[in-house]
Amino acid sequence: MDEKLKQHGAVSWSELTTRDPETARNFYGALFGWTFETYPMEGTPYTVFKVSGEDVGGIMATPAESPDMPPSWGLYITVDDVDAAAEKATGLGATVCVPPRDMPDVGRFCVLKDPQGAYISIISYTN
Repeated sequence: MDEKLKQHGAVSWSELTTRDPETARNFYGALFGWTFETYPMEGTPYTVFKVSGEDVGGIMATPAESPDMPPSWGLYITVDDVDAAAEKATGLGATVCVPPRDMPDVGRFCVLKDPQGAYISIISYTN
């Protein structure tokens, strides 16, 4: 990943959550020419999509605990400290939907809902 994307405030990752990752992969691959690499992830595969060989985002199945969640795209914003940013966000009126947690070999992230109801993820990278 480009070091610029690991700087505080950078939009660093895009992620699609969908009930049918394979259909999404076929659609976006044909539409944008993306290439893919799939990895195991806590019982479900995670597909990374690439542009010119560079990892730029992912596609994952809708979590079992959220069966009514519609397919949606999400963004990850890089922060220096996920825990401090989550605390600051709550002080500004956000809700923490997924508390800060570690992603092995990636970093630490959490999911927030801003005061208007929009969702966004924040992340600090370990590498």
